[in-house]
Amino acid sequence: MTMILANWPLLCTPPAANSINRSSWLQNVSILQSSSSVSLPITTISAHRCCINNKDENTATTSLEEFSVLKPDNGIDNGNLWSTMALYMFSLHIPLSFGGLSVVASILGQSSLDPQTEAVCLLGIQILELQAVLWGSTYFMKNKTPLFDLLRIFQPNNNSNLSGERNWVFASIVGFGFLLLIVFSTSFLADQLTSSKEVNNHILKEIVSSGFISKGACVLVYCIITPLLEEIVYRGFLLRSLVSAIGWRGAVVVSSVVFSLAHFSVEDSLQLFIIGCILGCSYCWSGKLSSPLLIHSLYNSFILIVTFLA
Repeated sequence: MTMILANWPLLCTPPAANSINRSSWLQNVSILQSSSSVSLPITTISAHRCCINNKDENTATTSLEEFSVLKPDNGIDNGNLWSTMALYMFSLHIPLSFGGLSVVASILGQSSLDPQTEAVCLLGIQILELQAVLWGSTYFMKNKTPLFDLLRIFQPNNNSNLSGERNWVFASIVGFGFLLLIVFSTSFLADQLTSSKEVNNHILKEIVSSGFISKGACVLVYCIITPLLEEIVYRGFLLRSLVSAIGWRGAVVVSSVVFSLAHFSVEDSLQLFIIGCILGCSYCWSGKLSSPLLIHSLYNSFILIVTFLA
């Protein structure tokens, strides 16, 4: 199973470039011309204006690129990258996440699982998927095949000149606050434009309310195991590998699209894409996987609390 979403219906603006007072500059030129017999050619003024514009554009581009401290990672080429993602999707993610509970129900001879059994089985399935990813990384790296190199994923991959100024806790707080702002604003707009809609998932509500064991299993799954699993795959591996090929902005967009599609939820696809972008930006800015991991965990915790209290 994947990231919990409330049914809300459904970064980096560069610093302003150094400005130059062109009118003041031209006024000084006029005074100089009137006080001397030497006149400045129009082409000189035009060339100076062109240099100013180019300087402004270069400053803005540099500021935007400096948003990310991730260094290009040449550990895996594009062919291996997408074949690895396909291997993960079709051999682990889809069979376990979308067929695991059905297999358990068939083994137990039941048409459907009761909420407590479902919560415990869900926990076991997610642990199995995470363990498979960890085992796969160890096995393939021993055979010198770049799959999920966990040592490479969890090592800070950043520019040392900027990373000292980037606090991953601060990035997590800002990212989580921005995410909540989007959730509340879109929910408010939806209530104004459409009829009011309950935000809680009825199935999840039933599971969480079925007992202490179910609550504990849901907390472990949605607040610890799932965030760890998904951040390793979609940010630590996919986004980080894409940076060297298409830059950090393209990597954030592409990894967020894959993140959204991997949940197989058309209704929640836009929300998932936005969440993926926020998580990706926090990783790029901080250079540490702990930042999107914390945001992911806090968001799921928030949705669990809302669901339980609704």
